[in-house]
Amino acid sequence: MHGGSAGDRSRIDTSTAHSARVYDYILGGKDHYAVDAQAGDTMCEHWPALPVHMLENRRFMHRAGHYLAEEQGIRQFLDIGTGLPTAPNLHEVAQRVAPESHVVYVDNDPIVLAHARALLQGTREGATAYVDADMHDPDAILDSPEFRELIDLREPVGLMVIGILHFILPPDDGLLVRRLLEPLPSGSFLAMTIGTGDFAPGEVGRVAEEYAAQGMPMALRDRATAASFFAGMDLVDPGVTQVHKWRPGPEQEGVDDRAIAMYGAVARKP
Repeated sequence: MHGGSAGDRSRIDTSTAHSARVYDYILGGKDHYAVDAQAGDTMCEHWPALPVHMLENRRFMHRAGHYLAEEQGIRQFLDIGTGLPTAPNLHEVAQRVAPESHVVYVDNDPIVLAHARALLQGTREGATAYVDADMHDPDAILDSPEFRELIDLREPVGLMVIGILHFILPPDDGLLVRRLLEPLPSGSFLAMTIGTGDFAPGEVGRVAEEYAAQGMPMALRDRATAASFFAGMDLVDPGVTQVHKWRPGPEQEGVDDRAIAMYGAVARKP
């Protein structure tokens, strides 16, 4: 474990699994506890494709972030539900294209907080900041000094909601997305991944049951529901699709559709 402050460490609950640490464990990281490994092993027994699914969700973030920086000229990003830092992170993707890019990360897990402060260091020209806020409280994000300091609301923003929405139940999910988009200017973008049971309902349903048993209830959405989050926005081709099919590269060749339980899309705010 990397150290955070004593205050951070005192908030860490090692008796229950946490989604960011389970994700870290399944992707081969080192920042988790036995309870997270146990939960991850059980989930992978239910659905052996889970590591592939998680990796492709991460790769979607890389491609979407690069697209926004390279092709749309976005220079400031708000990343909701950052999770544990696994390179490359969003600021590394964006700052490779434009070193002056600003990235504000948001999460509310003390382990993530300790790591983010230690590891999420940007370029000299750019800036990164970390907001410790509950994703059910978007005003806490928007009112944070980090957001106000790094994000210029006169310029477009890339809002990234990756691998987290399935942990936010209705109606909070729609409220969160709408509230975060509200202050962003025209020309901003939303990049989001949305958990689904459409392609492997039995296996994904059992994973969802395991998360719920660990105190992390989950909402899975069909494609129409996933698309509804982008209502009123201009979808970037190819629209709402499984994450490995969104502007795929060579890494996505041979990925089985049944291994992916996540829709992804990028859309522009008119």
